[in-house]
Amino acid sequence: MTTPRWLNAPETPYLLIDESRYVRNITRLYTHVEGLGSQVRPHLKTLRSPEAARYLLKHPDSPATVSTLAEAEGFADAGYTNILYAVGIAPHKLARAAKLIKRGVNLHLLLDTPEQALALADYARQHEVVFSVFIEVDCDGHRGGLPPDREALVALARAVHGNGAVLTGLMAHAGESYGCRTDEAIRQAAQNECDAIRLAGRRVRELGIPCPVLSVGATPTAHFSTELAGITEVRAGVFTTFDLVMKNVGVCEIDDIALSVVTTVTGHNRDKNWVFIDAGWMAMSRDRGTASQATDYGYGLVCNMAGQPYDGVCLSITNQEHGIIALSADASLTTEDFPVGTRLRILPNHACATAAMHSVYQVLMRDGQQRTWNRITGW
Repeated sequence: MTTPRWLNAPETPYLLIDESRYVRNITRLYTHVEGLGSQVRPHLKTLRSPEAARYLLKHPDSPATVSTLAEAEGFADAGYTNILYAVGIAPHKLARAAKLIKRGVNLHLLLDTPEQALALADYARQHEVVFSVFIEVDCDGHRGGLPPDREALVALARAVHGNGAVLTGLMAHAGESYGCRTDEAIRQAAQNECDAIRLAGRRVRELGIPCPVLSVGATPTAHFSTELAGITEVRAGVFTTFDLVMKNVGVCEIDDIALSVVTTVTGHNRDKNWVFIDAGWMAMSRDRGTASQATDYGYGLVCNMAGQPYDGVCLSITNQEHGIIALSADASLTTEDFPVGTRLRILPNHACATAAMHSVYQVLMRDGQQRTWNRITGW
Protein backbone atom coordinates (compact mmCIF):
# COMPACT_ATOMS: atom_id res chain seq x y z
CA MET A 1 0.00 0.00 0.00
CA THR A 2 1.34 3.43 -0.92
CA THR A 3 1.75 6.01 1.84
CA PRO A 4 -1.54 7.93 2.09
CA ARG A 5 -1.33 11.64 1.38
CA TRP A 6 -3.41 12.51 4.43
CA LEU A 7 -0.45 11.68 6.68
CA ASN A 8 0.95 15.07 5.67
CA ALA A 9 -2.22 16.93 6.70
CA PRO A 10 -2.47 16.83 10.54
CA GLU A 11 -0.43 19.33 12.51
CA THR A 12 2.81 17.86 13.82
CA PRO A 13 3.75 16.39 16.13
CA TYR A 14 0.94 13.86 16.28
CA LEU A 15 0.61 10.27 17.39
CA LEU A 16 -0.10 7.72 14.66
CA ILE A 17 -1.53 4.23 15.11
CA ASP A 18 -1.09 1.67 12.32
CA GLU A 19 -4.32 -0.36 12.42
CA SER A 20 -2.86 -3.30 10.46
CA ARG A 21 -0.08 -3.81 12.99
CA TYR A 22 -2.44 -3.16 15.90
CA VAL A 23 -4.86 -5.88 14.77
CA ARG A 24 -2.04 -8.30 14.00
CA ASN A 25 -0.59 -7.85 17.49
CA ILE A 26 -3.95 -8.44 19.15
CA THR A 27 -4.63 -11.55 17.09
CA ARG A 28 -1.22 -12.97 17.95
CA LEU A 29 -1.67 -12.79 21.72
CA TYR A 30 -5.35 -13.78 21.83
CA THR A 31 -4.64 -16.83 19.66
CA HIS A 32 -1.76 -17.88 21.91
CA VAL A 33 -3.56 -17.45 25.23
CA GLU A 34 -6.86 -18.93 24.11
CA GLY A 35 -4.98 -21.85 22.58
CA LEU A 36 -3.63 -22.61 26.07
CA GLY A 37 -7.15 -22.65 27.51
CA SER A 38 -7.24 -19.24 29.19
CA GLN A 39 -8.55 -15.79 28.25
CA VAL A 40 -7.04 -12.34 27.92
CA ARG A 41 -8.02 -9.56 30.30
CA PRO A 42 -6.34 -6.75 28.31
CA HIS A 43 -4.78 -3.87 30.19
CA LEU A 44 -6.15 -0.73 28.55
CA LYS A 45 -3.63 1.69 30.07
CA THR A 46 -1.43 2.02 26.97
CA LEU A 47 -3.91 3.88 24.76
CA ARG A 48 -6.80 4.47 27.23
CA SER A 49 -9.11 4.81 24.23
CA PRO A 50 -12.70 3.57 23.87
CA GLU A 51 -12.21 3.30 20.11
CA ALA A 52 -9.06 1.21 20.58
CA ALA A 53 -10.80 -0.97 23.18
CA ARG A 54 -13.42 -2.13 20.68
CA TYR A 55 -10.77 -4.33 19.05
CA LEU A 56 -10.06 -5.99 22.41
CA LEU A 57 -13.42 -6.19 24.16
CA LYS A 58 -16.01 -7.95 22.03
CA HIS A 59 -18.84 -7.77 24.58
CA PRO A 60 -19.90 -5.28 27.28
CA ASP A 61 -18.89 -7.78 29.98
CA SER A 62 -15.57 -8.77 28.38
CA PRO A 63 -12.86 -8.60 31.07
CA ALA A 64 -10.68 -5.48 31.07
CA THR A 65 -7.91 -4.00 33.22
CA VAL A 66 -7.25 -0.32 33.98
CA SER A 67 -4.73 1.61 36.04
CA THR A 68 -6.86 4.62 37.09
CA LEU A 69 -10.42 5.22 38.19
CA ALA A 70 -10.69 7.80 35.41
CA GLU A 71 -10.19 4.93 32.96
CA ALA A 72 -12.74 2.80 34.80
CA GLU A 73 -15.26 5.63 34.57
CA GLY A 74 -14.47 6.34 30.92
CA PHE A 75 -14.76 2.72 29.84
CA ALA A 76 -17.93 2.34 31.90
CA ASP A 77 -19.33 5.33 30.00
CA ALA A 78 -18.43 3.45 26.80
CA GLY A 79 -20.53 0.49 27.97
CA TYR A 80 -17.95 -1.88 29.50
CA THR A 81 -18.87 -3.48 32.80
CA ASN A 82 -16.15 -5.97 33.88
CA ILE A 83 -13.19 -3.88 35.00
CA LEU A 84 -10.21 -4.69 37.22
CA TYR A 85 -8.64 -1.57 38.74
CA ALA A 86 -5.16 -3.07 39.04
CA VAL A 87 -3.56 -0.51 41.36
CA GLY A 88 -3.74 -0.85 45.12
CA ILE A 89 -6.84 0.91 46.35
CA ALA A 90 -6.43 4.10 48.38
CA PRO A 91 -9.20 4.49 51.00
CA HIS A 92 -10.28 7.93 49.79
CA LYS A 93 -11.08 6.44 46.35
CA LEU A 94 -13.67 4.00 47.66
CA ALA A 95 -16.50 6.50 47.14
CA ARG A 96 -15.72 6.74 43.42
CA ALA A 97 -15.48 2.98 43.19
CA ALA A 98 -18.84 2.60 44.93
CA LYS A 99 -20.48 4.96 42.44
CA LEU A 100 -19.37 2.71 39.60
CA ILE A 101 -20.65 -0.38 41.38
CA LYS A 102 -24.03 1.26 41.93
CA ARG A 103 -24.13 2.00 38.19
CA GLY A 104 -23.98 -1.74 37.56
CA VAL A 105 -20.25 -1.98 36.80
CA ASN A 106 -18.56 -5.17 38.00
CA LEU A 107 -15.55 -3.27 39.34
CA HIS A 108 -12.78 -5.27 41.03
CA LEU A 109 -10.43 -3.57 43.49
CA LEU A 110 -6.87 -4.60 44.31
CA LEU A 111 -5.23 -4.65 47.73
CA ASP A 112 -2.40 -6.31 49.63
CA THR A 113 -2.51 -4.83 53.16
CA PRO A 114 -4.70 -5.23 56.25
CA GLU A 115 -5.09 -1.45 56.35
CA GLN A 116 -6.73 -1.41 52.93
CA ALA A 117 -9.01 -4.30 53.93
CA LEU A 118 -10.10 -2.50 57.10
CA ALA A 119 -10.84 0.75 55.25
CA LEU A 120 -12.84 -1.17 52.66
CA ALA A 121 -14.86 -3.03 55.32
CA ASP A 122 -15.61 0.21 57.19
CA TYR A 123 -16.79 1.96 54.04
CA ALA A 124 -18.88 -1.01 52.94
CA ARG A 125 -20.63 -1.18 56.31
CA GLN A 126 -21.36 2.54 56.40
CA HIS A 127 -22.58 2.79 52.80
CA GLU A 128 -24.21 -0.60 52.24
CA VAL A 129 -22.05 -1.65 49.32
CA VAL A 130 -20.24 -4.92 48.63
CA PHE A 131 -16.88 -4.73 46.88
CA SER A 132 -15.26 -7.30 44.61
CA VAL A 133 -11.61 -7.69 45.60
CA PHE A 134 -8.42 -9.17 44.18
CA ILE A 135 -5.38 -9.70 46.40
CA GLU A 136 -2.02 -9.02 44.78
CA VAL A 137 0.48 -11.87 44.96
CA ASP A 138 4.22 -11.21 44.72
CA CYS A 139 5.63 -13.72 42.23
CA ASP A 140 9.12 -12.26 41.75
CA GLY A 141 9.96 -9.60 44.34
CA HIS A 142 9.43 -6.94 41.70
CA ARG A 143 7.07 -4.53 43.43
CA GLY A 144 4.01 -5.04 45.65
CA GLY A 145 1.93 -8.00 46.72
CA LEU A 146 2.24 -10.81 49.23
CA PRO A 147 4.44 -13.89 48.68
CA PRO A 148 2.23 -16.94 48.03
CA ASP A 149 3.67 -19.00 50.88
CA ARG A 150 3.31 -16.39 53.64
CA GLU A 151 0.76 -16.54 56.42
CA ALA A 152 -0.01 -12.88 55.66
CA LEU A 153 -1.73 -13.95 52.45
CA VAL A 154 -4.26 -16.28 54.07
CA ALA A 155 -4.77 -13.84 56.94
CA LEU A 156 -5.64 -11.11 54.46
CA ALA A 157 -7.97 -13.44 52.56
CA ARG A 158 -9.85 -14.12 55.80
CA ALA A 159 -10.00 -10.39 56.59
CA VAL A 160 -11.39 -9.51 53.17
CA HIS A 161 -13.92 -12.19 52.36
CA GLY A 162 -17.32 -11.57 53.88
CA ASN A 163 -16.32 -8.27 55.47
CA GLY A 164 -17.94 -5.93 53.01
CA ALA A 165 -16.31 -7.74 50.12
CA VAL A 166 -16.15 -10.89 48.07
CA LEU A 167 -12.66 -12.21 47.35
CA THR A 168 -13.05 -12.68 43.61
CA GLY A 169 -9.46 -13.42 42.71
CA LEU A 170 -5.72 -13.28 43.10
CA MET A 171 -3.47 -11.28 40.77
CA ALA A 172 0.24 -11.57 39.98
CA HIS A 173 2.41 -9.44 37.70
CA ALA A 174 5.81 -10.73 36.57
CA GLY A 175 7.39 -7.29 36.29
CA GLU A 176 10.89 -8.74 36.45
CA SER A 177 10.31 -10.25 32.99
CA TYR A 178 10.99 -6.82 31.48
CA GLY A 179 14.59 -7.29 32.50
CA CYS A 180 14.96 -10.69 30.84
CA ARG A 181 17.37 -10.99 27.94
CA THR A 182 16.71 -14.51 26.65
CA ASP A 183 13.62 -16.42 25.58
CA GLU A 184 14.35 -19.08 28.17
CA ALA A 185 14.50 -16.49 30.95
CA ILE A 186 11.09 -15.14 29.93
CA ARG A 187 9.63 -18.64 29.78
CA GLN A 188 10.95 -19.29 33.28
CA ALA A 189 9.45 -16.02 34.52
CA ALA A 190 6.11 -17.06 33.01
CA GLN A 191 6.27 -20.43 34.75
CA ASN A 192 7.22 -18.83 38.08
CA GLU A 193 4.30 -16.41 37.77
CA CYS A 194 1.81 -19.22 37.16
CA ASP A 195 3.27 -21.43 39.89
CA ALA A 196 3.08 -18.60 42.43
CA ILE A 197 -0.55 -17.74 41.71
CA ARG A 198 -1.59 -21.41 41.72
CA LEU A 199 0.06 -21.93 45.10
CA ALA A 200 -1.65 -18.84 46.47
CA GLY A 201 -4.98 -19.95 45.02
CA ARG A 202 -4.68 -23.40 46.56
CA ARG A 203 -3.95 -21.98 50.02
CA VAL A 204 -6.85 -19.51 49.88
CA ARG A 205 -9.31 -22.11 48.60
CA GLU A 206 -8.30 -24.47 51.41
CA LEU A 207 -9.87 -21.88 53.74
CA GLY A 208 -13.23 -22.50 52.07
CA ILE A 209 -13.06 -19.22 50.13
CA PRO A 210 -13.98 -19.90 46.46
CA CYS A 211 -11.68 -17.22 44.96
CA PRO A 212 -12.65 -18.19 41.39
CA VAL A 213 -10.17 -16.06 39.42
CA LEU A 214 -6.41 -16.60 39.14
CA SER A 215 -4.99 -13.73 37.10
CA VAL A 216 -1.43 -13.44 35.77
CA GLY A 217 0.20 -11.23 33.27
CA ALA A 218 2.91 -9.08 31.78
CA THR A 219 3.47 -8.63 28.07
CA PRO A 220 6.65 -10.77 27.94
CA THR A 221 5.29 -13.66 30.01
CA ALA A 222 1.92 -13.57 28.26
CA HIS A 223 3.67 -14.30 24.95
CA PHE A 224 6.14 -16.86 26.29
CA SER A 225 3.86 -18.90 28.54
CA THR A 226 3.83 -22.58 27.58
CA GLU A 227 1.04 -23.81 29.88
CA LEU A 228 -1.80 -22.05 31.70
CA ALA A 229 -3.45 -24.91 33.57
CA GLY A 230 -5.75 -23.48 36.21
CA ILE A 231 -5.05 -19.89 35.15
CA THR A 232 -8.31 -18.03 34.59
CA GLU A 233 -6.97 -15.03 32.71
CA VAL A 234 -3.83 -13.38 31.37
CA ARG A 235 -3.31 -9.63 31.53
CA ALA A 236 -1.12 -7.67 29.14
CA GLY A 237 -1.16 -4.12 27.86
CA VAL A 238 1.60 -2.86 25.60
CA PHE A 239 1.23 -5.94 23.35
CA THR A 240 -1.27 -4.04 21.22
CA THR A 241 1.29 -1.52 19.97
CA PHE A 242 4.63 -2.81 21.29
CA ASP A 243 7.61 -0.47 21.52
CA LEU A 244 11.42 -0.44 21.40
CA VAL A 245 11.79 -1.78 24.95
CA MET A 246 9.70 -4.81 24.01
CA LYS A 247 11.74 -5.23 20.83
CA ASN A 248 14.91 -5.33 22.93
CA VAL A 249 13.36 -7.82 25.36
CA GLY A 250 12.69 -10.06 22.36
CA VAL A 251 8.90 -10.05 22.35
CA CYS A 252 8.45 -8.30 19.00
CA GLU A 253 10.23 -7.02 15.91
CA ILE A 254 10.54 -3.44 14.69
CA ASP A 255 7.80 -3.94 12.11
CA ASP A 256 5.38 -5.01 14.86
CA ILE A 257 5.49 -1.58 16.53
CA ALA A 258 2.12 -0.01 15.75
CA LEU A 259 2.62 3.40 17.38
CA SER A 260 4.80 6.27 16.20
CA VAL A 261 5.02 10.03 16.49
CA VAL A 262 4.92 11.99 13.23
CA THR A 263 7.20 15.00 13.25
CA THR A 264 8.54 17.64 10.84
CA VAL A 265 12.13 18.65 10.13
CA THR A 266 12.49 22.31 11.10
CA GLY A 267 16.20 23.01 10.54
CA HIS A 268 19.80 21.88 10.81
CA ASN A 269 23.11 22.56 12.47
CA ARG A 270 25.43 21.35 9.74
CA ASP A 271 28.59 21.94 11.77
CA LYS A 272 27.35 19.44 14.35
CA ASN A 273 25.56 17.20 11.83
CA TRP A 274 22.27 17.80 13.63
CA VAL A 275 18.71 17.66 12.29
CA PHE A 276 16.06 19.59 14.24
CA ILE A 277 12.47 18.34 14.48
CA ASP A 278 9.32 19.67 16.15
CA ALA A 279 8.90 16.66 18.47
CA GLY A 280 10.54 17.06 21.85
CA TRP A 281 9.88 15.31 25.14
CA MET A 282 6.36 16.78 25.23
CA ALA A 283 5.61 14.58 22.22
CA MET A 284 7.86 11.58 22.92
CA SER A 285 8.04 11.60 26.76
CA ARG A 286 11.28 11.53 28.73
CA ASP A 287 11.31 7.72 28.91
CA ARG A 288 14.77 6.30 28.25
CA GLY A 289 13.83 2.68 28.74
CA THR A 290 16.31 1.37 26.18
CA ALA A 291 19.31 3.06 27.83
CA SER A 292 20.02 -0.01 29.98
CA GLN A 293 19.36 -2.51 27.19
CA ALA A 294 21.66 -3.98 24.57
CA THR A 295 20.52 -1.48 21.92
CA ASP A 296 19.97 2.11 23.00
CA TYR A 297 17.53 3.99 20.74
CA GLY A 298 17.92 7.37 22.40
CA TYR A 299 14.44 8.88 22.56
CA GLY A 300 13.18 6.87 19.59
CA LEU A 301 14.05 5.24 16.28
CA VAL A 302 13.69 7.46 13.21
CA CYS A 303 11.69 6.14 10.23
CA ASN A 304 10.44 7.54 6.95
CA MET A 305 6.73 8.11 6.45
CA ALA A 306 6.30 4.56 5.16
CA GLY A 307 7.48 3.35 8.57
CA GLN A 308 10.84 2.07 7.33
CA PRO A 309 13.67 2.78 9.84
CA TYR A 310 16.78 4.65 8.83
CA ASP A 311 19.73 2.47 9.77
CA GLY A 312 21.08 3.56 13.12
CA VAL A 313 19.34 6.96 13.15
CA CYS A 314 17.81 7.86 16.52
CA LEU A 315 16.31 10.86 18.20
CA SER A 316 19.33 11.74 20.33
CA ILE A 317 18.35 14.83 22.30
CA THR A 318 14.99 16.27 23.35
CA ASN A 319 13.98 19.64 24.68
CA GLN A 320 10.41 20.51 25.54
CA GLU A 321 9.11 21.19 22.03
CA HIS A 322 11.94 20.20 19.72
CA GLY A 323 14.23 17.27 19.24
CA ILE A 324 17.66 16.75 17.75
CA ILE A 325 18.65 13.87 15.50
CA ALA A 326 22.43 13.75 15.87
CA LEU A 327 23.98 12.00 12.87
CA SER A 328 27.31 10.33 13.56
CA ALA A 329 30.35 11.37 11.58
CA ASP A 330 30.54 8.00 9.85
CA ALA A 331 26.82 7.81 9.09
CA SER A 332 25.76 7.14 5.51
CA LEU A 333 23.16 9.92 5.81
CA THR A 334 23.82 13.64 6.16
CA THR A 335 21.67 16.62 7.05
CA GLU A 336 20.98 17.07 3.31
CA ASP A 337 18.98 13.83 3.38
CA PHE A 338 16.48 15.52 5.73
CA PRO A 339 15.29 18.74 4.03
CA VAL A 340 13.28 21.26 6.04
CA GLY A 341 9.61 20.28 5.85
CA THR A 342 10.31 16.54 5.64
CA ARG A 343 7.96 14.45 7.77
CA LEU A 344 9.34 11.53 9.78
CA ARG A 345 7.93 8.85 12.07
CA ILE A 346 9.61 8.18 15.42
CA LEU A 347 9.10 4.80 17.09
CA PRO A 348 8.96 5.18 20.91
CA ASN A 349 10.90 3.56 23.70
CA HIS A 350 7.79 3.12 25.86
CA ALA A 351 4.43 3.22 24.09
CA CYS A 352 2.45 3.92 27.28
CA ALA A 353 4.54 6.98 28.15
CA THR A 354 4.48 8.37 24.61
CA ALA A 355 0.74 7.83 24.17
CA ALA A 356 0.18 9.69 27.44
CA MET A 357 1.56 12.86 25.84
CA HIS A 358 -1.31 12.98 23.31
CA SER A 359 -5.04 13.56 23.83
CA VAL A 360 -6.05 12.13 20.44
CA TYR A 361 -4.51 9.66 18.01
CA GLN A 362 -4.59 9.62 14.23
CA VAL A 363 -5.18 6.11 12.90
CA LEU A 364 -3.95 4.75 9.58
CA MET A 365 -6.69 2.25 8.77
CA ARG A 366 -6.03 -0.91 6.80
CA ASP A 367 -7.76 0.61 3.75
CA GLY A 368 -5.56 3.72 3.93
CA GLN A 369 -8.28 5.93 5.35
CA GLN A 370 -7.95 8.17 8.42
CA ARG A 371 -9.71 7.82 11.75
CA THR A 372 -9.33 9.65 15.05
CA TRP A 373 -9.31 7.87 18.40
CA ASN A 374 -9.74 9.70 21.70
CA ARG A 375 -7.84 9.21 24.95
CA ILE A 376 -9.31 9.09 28.44
CA THR A 377 -7.26 11.51 30.55
CA GLY A 378 -6.80 12.10 34.25
CA TRP A 379 -6.68 9.90 37.32
